[in-house]
Amino acid sequence: MTAKVVVLDYGSGNLRSAERALARAGADVTVTADLHAAAECDGLVVPGVGAFAACMAGLRGIGGEKAIASRVEAGRPVLGICVGMQVLFTEGVEFGLRTEGCGIFPGTVDRLDAQVLPHMGWNTVAPPPGSVLFNGIAEGTRFYFVHSFGLRMRDAAPLLAAGAKLTVTEHGEPFAAAVERGVVAATQFHPEKSGDAGAAVLRNWLGTL
Repeated sequence: MTAKVVVLDYGSGNLRSAERALARAGADVTVTADLHAAAECDGLVVPGVGAFAACMAGLRGIGGEKAIASRVEAGRPVLGICVGMQVLFTEGVEFGLRTEGCGIFPGTVDRLDAQVLPHMGWNTVAPPPGSVLFNGIAEGTRFYFVHSFGLRMRDAAPLLAAGAKLTVTEHGEPFAAAVERGVVAATQFHPEKSGDAGAAVLRNWLGTL
């Protein structure tokens, strides 16, 4: 049976490329701001590009943060992508501005300590044992990143203590490339821009729905 997936439209960009990638991976995809559809679908995808604060303002503008929380409470799968991953954390800090996030994951998203930002381009990742997202994906496979902020591994203890599986990569310092905990999964990289490797990640996620 084809999984019904909603890509949540809260004013952030990159919706159509996510829609196309999910459709190619085998999903029946709808892009919408309708919260009833977001609640009833098999899988909800939260995309995001740009600033943490702007994405949270967009989410709150449509009640998206409540829809995400309700799905998680009901045991319904959610996938965050890029800033859509970041807003799932407790808070984000950008240039001294602290913004409350959705609070699905404990932790603070902060600026990476790297000589060159943004971190833009292809990078390898190190998944943990038992990762569903990276099941069957060869070691050394590269994924496409474009960001300056993330969950730095030095700040990851609360998330690890909460039982999350963290996939790690490095740009200046180690940070979380992906998170898996319960029904919530998220990637800092863009699977929709990562070619066959990203398609494999999306198929693995769809297989959990």
